[in-house]
Amino acid sequence: MSGTETAAIDVVDIDYETDYEAGQDNVNTFGLEMHNPVFFISAVLVIAFVALTLMFPDSAKTSLEATKAWTLNYFDWFFVLASNFVLLFCVAIAVSPLGKIRLGGADAKSEFGTASWIAMLFSAGIGIGMVFYGAAEPMAYYTDWGGTPLNVEARTPEAERLALGATVFHWGLTPWAVYAVIGLALAFFAYNKGLPLTIRSAFYPMLGERIWGWPGHIIDILAVIATLFGLATSLGLGAQQAATGLSFLFGFEATLTSQLLLIALISALAIVSVVRGMDGGIKLLSNVNMLLAALLLAFVFLAGPTLKIFSGFGTAIASYVEYAIPLSDWTDREDRTWYHGWTIFYWAWWVSWSPFVGMFIARISRGRSIREFLTVVLVVPVIVAIIWFTTFGVTAMEQVKGGIGQLPAGITEAPLVLFQMLENMPFPYVASSLAIILLIVFFVTSSDSGSLVIDAITAGGRTDAPVAQRIFWAVLQGLVAAALLIGGGAVALGTLQAGTIASGLPFTLVLLVCCYSLFKGLMSEYRLLKAEIVAE
Repeated sequence: MSGTETAAIDVVDIDYETDYEAGQDNVNTFGLEMHNPVFFISAVLVIAFVALTLMFPDSAKTSLEATKAWTLNYFDWFFVLASNFVLLFCVAIAVSPLGKIRLGGADAKSEFGTASWIAMLFSAGIGIGMVFYGAAEPMAYYTDWGGTPLNVEARTPEAERLALGATVFHWGLTPWAVYAVIGLALAFFAYNKGLPLTIRSAFYPMLGERIWGWPGHIIDILAVIATLFGLATSLGLGAQQAATGLSFLFGFEATLTSQLLLIALISALAIVSVVRGMDGGIKLLSNVNMLLAALLLAFVFLAGPTLKIFSGFGTAIASYVEYAIPLSDWTDREDRTWYHGWTIFYWAWWVSWSPFVGMFIARISRGRSIREFLTVVLVVPVIVAIIWFTTFGVTAMEQVKGGIGQLPAGITEAPLVLFQMLENMPFPYVASSLAIILLIVFFVTSSDSGSLVIDAITAGGRTDAPVAQRIFWAVLQGLVAAALLIGGGAVALGTLQAGTIASGLPFTLVLLVCCYSLFKGLMSEYRLLKAEIVAE
């Protein structure tokens, strides 16, 4: 190798050399590994929120709703533009020569098989939400519960098409592109550049050694807050639906108290999963999740209007392609109420979940090429979303059109739609019980994997922090979900959405900057690999 080639390699890779070791700023006390100051500031802020919400629930509700209204009025365009940009960025990276780069280096091997890898992606990513909204979301759009997409007339063939297309739009490429960017950035800088597995590492190309100071602290704290509120929203939705399902099965009222008891129970189960570790906890539960979800999906497909569902797959795909651009427009929307209540909430929810899901994806994706990583993370979820939401959505809408059961009267409570639909199918109690068990297992998996991710961030990038710390964050997740439900009262769903939207706004800016930083890092790696090939 010539001296010029050696110098070129040094120039490319020198920016990523650091003396910082994961966890070197940690405070070690009581057997814990707490990063100073990220752990302490994050914990204090979250505990203060929980305490103030429990002491002043009405004021907390008013403040959250006011923040939500302000964010929607002034920044709806920002959420849409950011999400669209991230999707295009992922596609460009996947099809470019950068897609050949392997996470962990050319000789890196995958830690998990493809089936388990995909199962964990879904269990940590959107499991609870898909069960909650599987029948409710298409039903809501079809019947004008909170508005219709693009202001289409409710209960018409066009409304049915848009109900499927808009639902897939919300659960398809866009959310997983948001997850993929964070996951790819974390995996690349951790496995290819040797930086700690924490959000701040993704910004090393821009900030250099400053990521170990306050700029990095702020990034990690924002990630922790966004993650906790995103998780709390999902856990709150899961508790609402599980309580509603138990009420349907056993006849007692689904009260706030029953929802809080469910959160406490499932948080306890999550702690058991935490103690069992990755293989005995998250991996095992993820495979159970996929099995139960497949059983419920197969039952609804076979027991429901099978031919209508089958033809609905094509309708969902065609509608998604046809309406993706109009649904992405933020100017002069006649359906502004629907657009704010659904699309912008979802975009903020995905951003809030991105540190959690992104880091979890990174944690389990070593050894995958970037092209394989992006293809699986983007394409497979779209296929699953089309199958899942078409199966449940068409079944619910056919019951409405046929005047079957309670659904033709419209939606009274979103968590109840799934069980009202299953009530009109064979073996309603068995199917409803299966749905409740699925919700609970998804709930536990999300809480456990969320604890793992937050713990890694607040332990300075260490992935071997004491189990007690993950238990602490699992408990705190449950407390935040409980606080949001208490603060919301009878309209807890709106308060859950408000918390998500408020926490998602600042992290959306972080997400965009992360794209630029990731591109710089990937270009550095690509030039390095080309130089090595020339040298050989």
